[in-house]
Amino acid sequence: VVGRNPVAEVAAAGMPMLAVYVASGMANDARVSEVMQAATVAGTQLREIQRSELDAISDGKNHQGIALAVPPFDYADVHDVVDEARERTATPLLVALDGVTDPHNLGAVIRSAGAFGADGVVIPTRRAAGVTAAVWKVSAGAAAHVPVARVTNLVRTLDELKKDGFFVVGLDGGGDIQIEDLELADRPLVVVTGAEGAGLSRLVRATCDVVASIPIARRVESLNAAVATGIGLYEVARLRRLDS
Repeated sequence: VVGRNPVAEVAAAGMPMLAVYVASGMANDARVSEVMQAATVAGTQLREIQRSELDAISDGKNHQGIALAVPPFDYADVHDVVDEARERTATPLLVALDGVTDPHNLGAVIRSAGAFGADGVVIPTRRAAGVTAAVWKVSAGAAAHVPVARVTNLVRTLDELKKDGFFVVGLDGGGDIQIEDLELADRPLVVVTGAEGAGLSRLVRATCDVVASIPIARRVESLNAAVATGIGLYEVARLRRLDS
């Protein structure tokens, strides 16, 4: 995990830390200092190194003078995510990504999920981005707070969630309704976004209870997957406020 904000979020969330690498001269930065203190309290290895070494560790990413080594991401079980969500609310909200392969899109979706109150993100195991250092950075640390579940068969998981009382809403440019007209917002929901370019796969689309579109200007062909998900989640949150 690289970058001052993502590293600070991970440290504040109490995530396991294997080692903290700080560029020489960065100790006076407030956020870096907080991470160094958290690492000291946790007994985590703390190393001050040259920026050239940090560049190599970060594989050329914009590390802003700090990098954090963490264990492999601990994916959640989707059923545990649902159970924990139902302890907090009668209307849990999940996000599912249908073959989104760009880690930057995954990171942005996790960030939007945290911002708009989603209880978790569901991704397929195969042919899809997983949680990496790049995802952590783009999520601005939201990956420390939003559980991500990885499933072997997304269609089967959506079917199981429907049997468990969820309604599945797909986001697609050729939707049956516009997202602001969604009548299911006050129900337990799974909002599904398709892959970059390809959109929702045939089987996932057939599993959806409704497919909603986001109105955009005609001169733009489509929205980026992460942008569409963020708008969809905002609209669900807005409709839920109106219904409350």
